[in-house]
Amino acid sequence: MEKPIYNNDFAKLLLRLAVGGLMLLHGIDKIQGGVEFIKGTLTAKGMPEFIAYGVYVGEILAPLLILAGFWSRLGGLLVAGTMVMTIVLAHSGDWYTLNQYGALATELNMLYMFGGLALFFGGGGRYALGGGSGRWS
Repeated sequence: MEKPIYNNDFAKLLLRLAVGGLMLLHGIDKIQGGVEFIKGTLTAKGMPEFIAYGVYVGEILAPLLILAGFWSRLGGLLVAGTMVMTIVLAHSGDWYTLNQYGALATELNMLYMFGGLALFFGGGGRYALGGGSGRWS
């Protein structure tokens, strides 16, 4: 009988590429388009505008850490925190609302959040700059 294909480190690499790579595209959009709409959302919720610049940490710095596999646990935690903020700010009224396709309105946010948490708890794996060793790798 053949052994099943099993490579935990390769699975972590795929997770890092998916979460980090796709989240980075959102960050690039923020660089090109700015964060004015986030400032408006924060102001409407009674929060200070300067928090909007945290999106660069959660959507640029964190994905770069994740992709490199250097402090990928920290990067995963930052992505998860960013997604909590997006759910609270942009989707507070539709946590369990289905969209026109039958999916949760917060589905993408939750995928990134749980992917970030998986990286936080599982680490970046051996195929990373951190080499899978260290507290935050």
